[in-house]
Amino acid sequence: MRRPSPLPPPAEQRPEEAAAAPDPATVQPPRQVAPPRRRPSPDAPSPVSADPAADDVSASAAPEPAPDAATDVVPAPPVPGADTATAGASGSAATDLSADEAETAPLAPVIPFHLRDDHPGGMTTVADAGPVTRPAPGAGDATAPPVDAEPEVPREEVGVRDVLRAARARRRALRAEARRFTARQRHRRFAWLGAVAAVVLLVLGTLGVAYSPLFAVETIRVEGTQRLDAAAVEEALSGQLGTPMPLVDSSEVKAALVGFPLVETYALEARPPHELVVRVVERTPIGVLSSAAGFTLVDAAGVALSTTSAPPPGEPVLDVRGGVGSAAFEAVGHVVRSLPAGIRTQVTAVSATTPNDVTLTLGATGTQVVWGGPDKSAMKALALETIMKTRPPETVAAYDVSSPDAIVLR
Repeated sequence: MRRPSPLPPPAEQRPEEAAAAPDPATVQPPRQVAPPRRRPSPDAPSPVSADPAADDVSASAAPEPAPDAATDVVPAPPVPGADTATAGASGSAATDLSADEAETAPLAPVIPFHLRDDHPGGMTTVADAGPVTRPAPGAGDATAPPVDAEPEVPREEVGVRDVLRAARARRRALRAEARRFTARQRHRRFAWLGAVAAVVLLVLGTLGVAYSPLFAVETIRVEGTQRLDAAAVEEALSGQLGTPMPLVDSSEVKAALVGFPLVETYALEARPPHELVVRVVERTPIGVLSSAAGFTLVDAAGVALSTTSAPPPGEPVLDVRGGVGSAAFEAVGHVVRSLPAGIRTQVTAVSATTPNDVTLTLGATGTQVVWGGPDKSAMKALALETIMKTRPPETVAAYDVSSPDAIVLR
């Protein structure tokens, strides 16, 4: 819109014009009728002014204050050459429009104006605010998107393969996270499994080698024999040759040693890779019992070790009332086994009628040793050995050690 030129100052009127012109005091200014405003459609874009300053001016000029009672507001006369739209908007031309024409006619631009004291007419227009236009009829049917609306992004079609690929990727990610969080537990489990596997392999390997012919018995050796023939014992155990050491049958070894009465106890010792040692504890004989069959060598338990026609040398003859199953025989066995070796070889006979009257006979002199019961046998043996050093049997008829604290010599 062109900026209107300032109104020129009024010139001197001619006489005929002055006579024909009406008195300004009696002439009422024409009433301005604004054209009817049509409510814009909701879909139509709102008019936006290109000049922000014009919007501010229009906004400030929209509610025009009522004229003061002391001030006469006279509209400015039309300026020749001014914008036709402005002239059409004021005056009585707007009142000549019919209702239908006003409804369909385009809305004329509204030029806001302000009162100015320095202008001869008292008013001036603000033309730099720009025209205020109203959308044309049917503008609400436009299909153009709003200015601030986001463009629609076309959606891609998702297929079954894409879904399966995403599911596989998700499973792989979950497995990776599970492996990361359980790494220490897996390492600990692998360490335990490795240790257990190593132990199992070691045990299986050892058992496999031990039960193989690599550890078979090739040599049998008997230890601890004095009266027993070791060669005879080895011959009796020859059935174990060639047997792996863990498979040696102890019951077969026991059955073979039962034929040797002198064997009281035994123990088997495996010495890899091929030697089997048999440790034997022989029975200790306490004397011989005289019978019609001859002289039978017995131990403290009454086990017959051997029978000969003549008494074996170095073994005393036993005279016990009640036989090998009596309490007197048990007391005799306990006393003989507690004697020191130096005194044991000098004893030639032992007699007992009860468990508390055990009597020993020493050597060719026939010196008696009254022993009494089997209690305190160790103290009695020590006292007898001590007194025999000061008083030998040749000088004494009897030693009474039944009370080891007071030895009686006769």
